[in-house]
Amino acid sequence: MRTGIQIDYRTYDCPELGPWRLQHSGVAAKNGLWEIHYDPYDLSQVFVRTPDGWVSAPWTHLPMVAAPFADFTWRYARHLAAEAGLDDTNETVVARVLDALLTRAQAGPADDGDGLLDGAGARVVARTIVGAAAHRPPALEPAGTQSPELPEAVEESGEALTGTVVPLGIFDAEAEAERWI
Repeated sequence: MRTGIQIDYRTYDCPELGPWRLQHSGVAAKNGLWEIHYDPYDLSQVFVRTPDGWVSAPWTHLPMVAAPFADFTWRYARHLAAEAGLDDTNETVVARVLDALLTRAQAGPADDGDGLLDGAGARVVARTIVGAAAHRPPALEPAGTQSPELPEAVEESGEALTGTVVPLGIFDAEAEAERWI
């Protein structure tokens, strides 16, 4: 963790990692390496487990990129960089290619003639759009709005809602398979 966290030619770093740099994690089974997690559909940050809790470290080149991106989008940007004769191990070069790819994804899957979007490129762009939309957190309700599910009288009185609990049956895969035969 001297210069941040390196994953697939991406660097993640933040000031909160300072006290833990070059330190043993205390986990002998992992040779002192730190536990790190990330969301493959949003590579904008990684999460590092420290003795004080989880630390979120952003990607150092995130300001260069127009939108969130997934692991498959990063790999495809590296592929495009290599095909164009660029260094696909250079994080800044790949970030520029990735930004161009994501900018096209926001505009739509049409190719503008520069050859960046072939059939595979159009599929990656489509997967990126769907992945970003599906992974976006739900919008927060504005302050002061009431939940539409509860009647106003129940909310004001503070009464507990009661109702009939309907148990669900246990799924039987063999019985379900018999229905399909």
